[in-house]
Amino acid sequence: MLQTPVTVLTGYLGAGKTTLLNRILTEDHGKRYAVIVNEFGEIGIDNDLIVGSDEEVYEMNNGCVCCTVRGDLIRVVSGLVKRQGAAGRGFDAIIIETTGLADPGPVAQTFFVDDDVRAKTRLDSVTTVVDAKHVGLSLEDSREAREQIAFADQIVLNKTDLVSEDELARIEARLRRINPLAPIHRAVRSDVPLEAVLGRGGFDLDRILQLEPEFLNPPHGEAGHVHDDHCHDDHDHSGHGHVIDDIKGVSLRLDRPVNGDKVTAWLNRVLQDQGPDILRAKGILDVKGEDRRLVFQAVHMILEGDWQRDWKPGDARDSRMVFIGRNLDEDALRQGFEACAA
Repeated sequence: MLQTPVTVLTGYLGAGKTTLLNRILTEDHGKRYAVIVNEFGEIGIDNDLIVGSDEEVYEMNNGCVCCTVRGDLIRVVSGLVKRQGAAGRGFDAIIIETTGLADPGPVAQTFFVDDDVRAKTRLDSVTTVVDAKHVGLSLEDSREAREQIAFADQIVLNKTDLVSEDELARIEARLRRINPLAPIHRAVRSDVPLEAVLGRGGFDLDRILQLEPEFLNPPHGEAGHVHDDHCHDDHDHSGHGHVIDDIKGVSLRLDRPVNGDKVTAWLNRVLQDQGPDILRAKGILDVKGEDRRLVFQAVHMILEGDWQRDWKPGDARDSRMVFIGRNLDEDALRQGFEACAA
């Protein structure tokens, strides 16, 4: 069955999510999108580009359609997919715009925990829009703002015209401390190229390395790290008296094969014990006795993995994983990972 891709747009209040959504819906790309807005409100867009849930579609005087989605996301997505199957012309993808105060984790989990939704859709990626001018305050004040950044597959750093180049470098360094996996796209009025947001495959295990080539680059400060334009001063210069650092990324690497049973049991145990605090995790593992790479990712307590392509001659056959979450004990994670060595 052909699965409909789903893109989730998140971002704190005023970051520019709706501006980005309107760009997606009005640019001349020839695609149709169904839009779910998980807050009370209306967005007027061209009726060829939206499919609403059965009971919540409103025709406006100007001929546009507004979709206000309330209630259970599973019900709405299921309704959209059924409508897709019955329609003579369907839509190419679903876009979910979350409220500015939403934690994207439960939204993403929807596409893994419901069998019907999982069979008919696939979570393509989570894009988070960040307001460069006010990101310092939002990170200090809002747990949701930090979680939105931590959960992202890519970050749109918006309103970059309102801050200096030095400030941008410091902001990007801080964002990377929270989320070392997500590429950062600078934008003014959310003018990021749409191919950087749509069709990313951020939740596709087969594409982790294609999308995040830095995934195999050892973390800053470790042996073998490749310095580039993304390496900036790691100190915070926000001017605030305190720094909220409850969410961070922990990168682990092992230069010898792992025992498949041990690493699976350890990952399950970590997610069982710390799942609510682990927002995202991804890894590529060299399992002893296997010629293929084992790729996994986790969303809170939900773990999935699959064998990917064979290791190629010249590949650095090490095992690497990144945890992004709250109150992570880096030493304990490192010791547990190293104990999985074959």
